[in-house]
Amino acid sequence: MNKLILAIITSSIMVSCAHSDRNSQNVKILPISKVNWEKLNPARGDKSPQAGTLWGDRKGSPATGFLAKFVDGFSSPPHIHNVSYRAIVIEGLVHNDDPDAEKMWMPKGSFWTQPAGESHITSAKGNKNIALVEIDNGPYLVKPIKKNFDNGEKPYNIHASNIIWKDKGKYKIVDLWQNKNGVVTGSMLKFVGKMGIEATKAKLVVISGEIKAKNQVLGAGSLISVDDSAKLEVSCKVEECILYLKSVNDFSTY
Repeated sequence: MNKLILAIITSSIMVSCAHSDRNSQNVKILPISKVNWEKLNPARGDKSPQAGTLWGDRKGSPATGFLAKFVDGFSSPPHIHNVSYRAIVIEGLVHNDDPDAEKMWMPKGSFWTQPAGESHITSAKGNKNIALVEIDNGPYLVKPIKKNFDNGEKPYNIHASNIIWKDKGKYKIVDLWQNKNGVVTGSMLKFVGKMGIEATKAKLVVISGEIKAKNQVLGAGSLISVDDSAKLEVSCKVEECILYLKSVNDFSTY
């Protein structure tokens, strides 16, 4: 074989392998089966929901994403939080609203926001109730309603049946929230079959279905982290899957 051709082939293989290695290093997976659970509000003892950290540290200062797990029939007393949070229902039915509001049970795929300082209750019903909770900074604390305040934000509860999905061909998308600069920071992607995603510094959480990524089958509540920039192939192993995408950078599919 011509030495020049051999050198080009060898170089191409090395570049391909290096790119593959970078992808592998930049993508990390946390299956829900490996999530460590602890009390979300230790002050409530056995009545406390459970919390499983996906990224960050809700007891510290960084931006954090964690799973909140509630028993069937759970209902909190009226309370406030010191920081605003955003949430998506993953399993079961969740109600989150003013203490005197009528129950609106939100199924998986529903989402809501809760401003800091606003009095509310959270309830859940179902054999398994899990929500993804996200904060921009911590610590995440529970405080009595006598310490309520108005931070200027308005809450919203979006039932899954009211979501308007935009068809993008390979997937459907809905933007959930944005930062103070008007940049979208969280979206949900709904897809079937296989899809390639190229993203930078992103978090992807399985909201519904079973997704295969990096030779692992991931159930709802599992996390895929892209630390820098990488291409990732995912496949939906059931009829339909939904991924939550947290990122301030553009992403593409292939």
